Amino acid sequence: MLSLVLMGAAGLLIGGAYSLRSQDFPRWVWIAFLALAGLSLVAAYLFTLPGD
Repeated sequence: MLSLVLMGAAGLLIGGAYSLRSQDFPRWVWIAFLALAGLSLVAAYLFTLPGD
């Protein structure tokens, strides 16, 4: 369940990055959003791995 929430958050962050880029925000702002989206996807993947 948590992995689905993280994937949804990644989708929102990617959409936000696209929106900020189209509004001519500084480059570091939308790159930070993309980095957070990537981290969210990695965390979602790690939550799906079998554990102890």
